[in-house]
Amino acid sequence: MAKPEEKTILIVDDEEDVRDYLSTVLEDAGYNVVTAVDGNDAIEKLKQKVPDFISLDLVMPGKSGIKFLYEMRHNPDWAGIPFVIVTAHAHDDLGKEDLDDILSGKTFSGPSVYLEKPVKPEQYVKFISERLGVDIESEEGGQDEAELRDQLEQMLRGADSDALEKAIRALKNKK
Repeated sequence: MAKPEEKTILIVDDEEDVRDYLSTVLEDAGYNVVTAVDGNDAIEKLKQKVPDFISLDLVMPGKSGIKFLYEMRHNPDWAGIPFVIVTAHAHDDLGKEDLDDILSGKTFSGPSVYLEKPVKPEQYVKFISERLGVDIESEEGGQDEAELRDQLEQMLRGADSDALEKAIRALKNKK
């Protein structure tokens, strides 16, 4: 399994405090982190070094997250970079339509889940680590029930019918 220090994450968010928070969370887990303030800045960072994963805000001035994704997906060197949308606008007029298009696969294939701000540190690191095949040892010995429910809810939103049926069977068998 890969180690966090072998992976670089690009965090794209227009809010400095969010960039700092997410960077600290990932750096504390051992990852290398590069940040960008919007989609234009992110394109420049991709030209310098292709990251292993991208954490992307959807609503930003300059080049938005959706415009960045369009440009990224049209470049064969960048098209396969895994990413997650981290947004505070999943349910409002600023981001809901774009997010729905991404999640439904209308615009292009994207992540099947997204993370809503404020993101819990453990959930954020675990999500990215799983996508990258990185083994992160938990110092806290597990998640609390609320974190587990949040994680399950996120996974269920993007699951196909076969996965949902398997989950239901698994839960029924654990009574």
